[in-house]
Amino acid sequence: MTETPDYAGLGPGQVLAALDAVGLRGDGRLLQLNSYENRVFQVFLEDGRVVVAKFYRPGRWSDAQILEEHGFALELAAEEVPVVPPLTLAVADDGVTLCGDPPTLAHAMGHRFAVAARCAGREPPLEAPGTLRRIGRFVGRLHAVGRRRDFVHRLHMDPARDAAQARDRVLAAGFVGAVELPAWRAAADAAVVAIADAFARHGPCATLRLHGDCHAGNVLWRPDEGAGAPHVVDLDDAVQGPAVQDLWMLLAGDARAMAQQLDELLRGYEDFADFDDRERALVEPLRTLRMLRHAAWLASRWDDPTFPIHFPFFGSAAYWSQHASQLDEQRQAMAATAR
Repeated sequence: MTETPDYAGLGPGQVLAALDAVGLRGDGRLLQLNSYENRVFQVFLEDGRVVVAKFYRPGRWSDAQILEEHGFALELAAEEVPVVPPLTLAVADDGVTLCGDPPTLAHAMGHRFAVAARCAGREPPLEAPGTLRRIGRFVGRLHAVGRRRDFVHRLHMDPARDAAQARDRVLAAGFVGAVELPAWRAAADAAVVAIADAFARHGPCATLRLHGDCHAGNVLWRPDEGAGAPHVVDLDDAVQGPAVQDLWMLLAGDARAMAQQLDELLRGYEDFADFDDRERALVEPLRTLRMLRHAAWLASRWDDPTFPIHFPFFGSAAYWSQHASQLDEQRQAMAATAR
């Protein structure tokens, strides 16, 4: 029986050999980049280029889902929306299978990977005048392309379903201690109901292809481009959902501050795409959904040895007590929004 390659232990030798197999010869220098979900490496090539290779976590996405993400990135790049699309790959060795048209996904040495050009940048200065409006223009351009067709294979958001599934995954994993379980279960159940009620009040929601995880840490700021401009280098969480999903994670502070920030984002956004103002009421339900899904994500990844190292607090009594309190606060915020 063929042994499954060790994904968690994927090392420099395997990375360089995999890239070699698609004709990208490294000069021996590489750096593992910060990524919890995938294994991502910056690799220096013999021809002077620097690329980023992403090795996909087994079982997370199907080939069809990955290729649909790649197709979206290529479509955005063709429209000059500032994203970094995957490179077209070519077989240079036996034992390599390429997928896609153009081929952007490789199967080699038991792993799946894609390669993109390196794009440097920093987190956007959200407090600087004009930054939010420029990011809003960027998201509006992305959404104008995203509305042209729907994802077929990528996930379609259903917040009521997704919240219930996240709660159930946490409970099934058994990480909540017996003492904290009643309070956490009550808070999670109430949050799930409140999320479902919020979307039921909103009614049918127009959806489109989204970035899906558009927080400040996932937007690169290129200060060399005039006053600065946003770029996106990864669409790994691309999803079909409501437009506000790509806006609310850029907001911070109290309700008044967030309303002002959203107004500023929309001043840029609506230069390129219309926004249904009723979706403002979905910000707190979507924030609550993210909190539930984050706990479920940690529980589902706990067998990966990198997770206990980076999230040592997860599973502690203090974690679940605080999480229950935060869910209660979110339920109150959703109730206030509904009034």
